[in-house]
Amino acid sequence: MTQSVSETVSQSVPPAPPTIFWFIPTHGDGSYLGSETRQRPPEFGYFREVATAVDRLGFKGVLLPTGQSCEDSWITAAGLATATERLKFLVALRPGVTTPVFAARQAAALDRLSDGRLLLNLVVGGNPRELAADGVFLNHDERYAQAREFVSIWRRLVSGEAVNHEGPYYRVENGRLDFPTVQEHLPLYFGGSSDAGHDVAAEQVDLYLSWGEPPAQLAGKIAAVREKAARLGRSIRFGIRLHFIVRETESEAWEAANRLISRVSDQQIADAQKRFSQEMDSVGQARMAALHGGRRDKLEISPNLWAGIGLVRTGAGTALVGDPQSVAARIREYQALGIDTIVGSGYPHLEEAYRVAELLFPVLGLDGRRTTVRRQIANEFSVGSHGPASAPTLHAAE
Repeated sequence: MTQSVSETVSQSVPPAPPTIFWFIPTHGDGSYLGSETRQRPPEFGYFREVATAVDRLGFKGVLLPTGQSCEDSWITAAGLATATERLKFLVALRPGVTTPVFAARQAAALDRLSDGRLLLNLVVGGNPRELAADGVFLNHDERYAQAREFVSIWRRLVSGEAVNHEGPYYRVENGRLDFPTVQEHLPLYFGGSSDAGHDVAAEQVDLYLSWGEPPAQLAGKIAAVREKAARLGRSIRFGIRLHFIVRETESEAWEAANRLISRVSDQQIADAQKRFSQEMDSVGQARMAALHGGRRDKLEISPNLWAGIGLVRTGAGTALVGDPQSVAARIREYQALGIDTIVGSGYPHLEEAYRVAELLFPVLGLDGRRTTVRRQIANEFSVGSHGPASAPTLHAAE
């Protein structure tokens, strides 16, 4: 069958570049998982280094995690907003841990402080032990029911409505915001792999965010959420949370991946997997663990998709590993499923942000860097000269 011109063009033209965020490691950072060697403590000065670097490099935003082992995402984002110019801040909105009215006031304040750079990440939680320590004692599906009620109240408040509400989980009398948001609509992100999570996504959020699963597996999840949203007359965007290990060659990338887990012991893996299965009721976490089954010999679960991080890390446990062209090809496969946003990270986060920006961004058609000098200026990194007829000579003694 002869292809039409439009079909030929659509197949040859790569998709528009994705939106890429980075991660602020508010629970610490380092060069080796499972080891205290070359660790970096969770200090605000380091968070600021990462944030200002990714702001300059052209990442569109940063995710700030939440939990007992993390510095508070709201306070950290407030500090980083004053040190950056373009970055957006994806900050956790926690039903059950706070009230929708107080959360609306916080959101409005941070949106004003950042001049409209706030995004919200709805986090229901998947570890009953940790939730109990925060005073939350609801079962899995009840937490999602509470989240739906929370968001309905919160959304009305940040939209400028006065709210009176009485429901199963919240009662509000004459709730209001006296100080408005900068953005007319505060974008809400969310990730949940259970049926209850899909219902919340379809009904309430702007972007559904999944941990990095093989494309064939992720396709079913995206289709389910998209179908549920369509039944409600809504459309929804999709994103993916991934680590990156990008190097100039495939062999260098895989060496870096293996080095990252080279100090992880078998006992650490067994303890982590036991904790994930016994303490957590997260469907997403169960899907992550099933990708590798705790085995070191089955970690490349799809071309260039590596599950080694998930041997000991909760949550996002997969990385795209390879040279820039291979990693870009895998990203385009995700884009074909409907993914338009990637929340990336890498160990250590400062150095890996540079690698992703310098190696991968150009292949994807991204270049958001802000330059302060002419790119062709004569120096030891350039070829030829620019400006004066002869460039200064560098001597060995220098």
